[in-house]
Amino acid sequence: METPTNENNNNNGANSTSHNMHHFMEMGMDVHKVVPPPYRSTFQKLKTKLKETFFPDDPLHQFKGQTSKKKWILGAQYVFPILEWGPTYSFKLFKSDIVSGLTIASLAIPQGISYAKLANLPPIVGLYSSFVPPLLYAVLGSSRDLAVGPVSIASLIMGSMLMQEVSPSNEPVLFLQLAFTSTFFAGILQASLGFLRLGFIIDFLSKATLIGFMAGAAVIVSLQQLKSLLGITNFTKKMALIPVLTSVFKERKEWSWQTILMGCCFLVLLLLSRHISMKKPKLFWVSAGAPLVSVILSTLIVFAVKANNHGISVIGELQKGLNPPSYNMLQFKGTHLGLAIKTGITTGIISLTEGIAVGRTFAAIKDYRVDGNKEMIAIGIMNIVGSTTSCYITTGSFSRSAVNHNAGAKTALSNIVMSVAVMVTLLFLMPLFQYTPNVILGAIIVTAVIGLIDVPAAYHIWKVDKYDFLVLVCAFFGVIFISVQEGLAIAVGISVFKIMLQVTRPRTVILGNIPGTDIFRDLQHYKESTATVPGFLIISIEAAINFANTTYLNERILRWVEEEDEGKKLSSVRYVIIDMTAVSTIDTTGITLFGDLRKSLLKRGVELVLVNPLSEVMEKLQKAYAGEEMMKPDALYLTVGEAVASLSISMKNQASNIYNEGWQKQQQQQQQQEKPNVNESSQSE
Repeated sequence: METPTNENNNNNGANSTSHNMHHFMEMGMDVHKVVPPPYRSTFQKLKTKLKETFFPDDPLHQFKGQTSKKKWILGAQYVFPILEWGPTYSFKLFKSDIVSGLTIASLAIPQGISYAKLANLPPIVGLYSSFVPPLLYAVLGSSRDLAVGPVSIASLIMGSMLMQEVSPSNEPVLFLQLAFTSTFFAGILQASLGFLRLGFIIDFLSKATLIGFMAGAAVIVSLQQLKSLLGITNFTKKMALIPVLTSVFKERKEWSWQTILMGCCFLVLLLLSRHISMKKPKLFWVSAGAPLVSVILSTLIVFAVKANNHGISVIGELQKGLNPPSYNMLQFKGTHLGLAIKTGITTGIISLTEGIAVGRTFAAIKDYRVDGNKEMIAIGIMNIVGSTTSCYITTGSFSRSAVNHNAGAKTALSNIVMSVAVMVTLLFLMPLFQYTPNVILGAIIVTAVIGLIDVPAAYHIWKVDKYDFLVLVCAFFGVIFISVQEGLAIAVGISVFKIMLQVTRPRTVILGNIPGTDIFRDLQHYKESTATVPGFLIISIEAAINFANTTYLNERILRWVEEEDEGKKLSSVRYVIIDMTAVSTIDTTGITLFGDLRKSLLKRGVELVLVNPLSEVMEKLQKAYAGEEMMKPDALYLTVGEAVASLSISMKNQASNIYNEGWQKQQQQQQQQEKPNVNESSQSE
């Protein structure tokens, strides 16, 4: 039963192929000439390239056709976005911003204290970092919804990296100095990327990398909080799964049932409030106010029953007053300078990526635009100034920004309102935190970082791209089993390797014709509706051609030709047509590919034809092969359809000429054979 089916399929394929050949011979298609691009000087090309690289948003466009006064105003608004919305600010907007500002302050105060502890810094530093940076961002930032302050991931990275060389308990002053110095270098990096318009560098952290990294870091952060939730004092300093769990079970004697009971109760309360707000977004204030309510309740309980004397550790006395200057604590020399720079670069990139991603997310929801380069400058200046005013690394927080958005924030003034609330706390309310238990800070951190584990996004990546999911998994397991830094490095390395594979092994496909049309598509993709054209091997290169992939392309194309001719004495391929529509750029090594390929094909009796080389490619081909066969009209076509139609007619004419020549030779031979017969008959007569 199978044999007739296969034979029928083969017969159908043969009929389709012969029909295609006949179709292209009969087509009366006009052949459009491939023309060279307009001349541009080297300076003009360099100018265009630099503009597209560094100024794709054309920031100077708004200044065209404006008066000098208007240009000064637009320039000031560009540098200080507050001047753009400030003059039209109304009391109605202020009512919305003050509600959202006070709401995020209720979340920022307990989170600031908690994240500072996560970074192994004094809790007061977390509040300092929630006061000065938001004020600066309100003036310089372009996002209406971004709520600025310390974040969990950057805090974790800074604390773990600095702790590799300096002990926060044995050398607290040096540790604090390095934290401020790292923040300074992070700010320098961030602002430099913005000023030099090099923001595309942070795009090397793909979505898959960030999702896996964030999830792994969230797990490590949560496990680290077991120290507070269980009441353990002698806990490991390592940031990996096995050492943390080993330390937890090794120190079982230190577990405090009072601490565990309080931690579980408040953790359930916080998780429940988060669940309510997720199910009903209008009740955002429930999860926003829950951390502060938990801090107040737990503090009152500890104070009332003197729980600090019964195994529950507390924060202790916090210093009153606003941020003291810390410029004299910055360390620009010494043995730990390299550590500070390395920590600053790592935390700077991570916090910058998070801040811009959060800002763009909410800008897309509200349909307005966030300028990435301005955000880098704003966040960078925020951290530079912050490092001189006792602040550590800060950026846009997703949890606080979500609350800010849901609370109805209209402008960046909500950050100023939050700063004022933190200022009041610093000036007057510090003594109230003396009896705040550390266990509640651990519960707040766990609740905050759980939101970083995005299972639906991971499942979506698994469905769409298995390689990206591999990157995600490597980032996740690298963070939880090795360390935060190494996990991130592994994920970035795999992402870069993927890019290198795409560059060195560009996608190349064989095209087939959809019968009855001049449309050509990938044979593998459209198996049922495409067929090959006899005598033609049509290839599409779908990437830039450069020194990294020319050898592969040369070998790949020649191998296809050999596969077509396999088992045949004469080559069945007369023309190799390369569709270059998707080849956007080419270098000098790539240009030599076509010369070498043409020589190899000519030895096999095969012609090379190029289709639709784009302007840059055409210009370089013209300079390299001017006057040669490759640049003649019968070797360059605008579309694959025109190339096949024109060359099919040429093949038909050549075949006709060969037939005529053969017929003439046959006639001549017959005539020559007839002459001796005539002579013999005449002689016999």
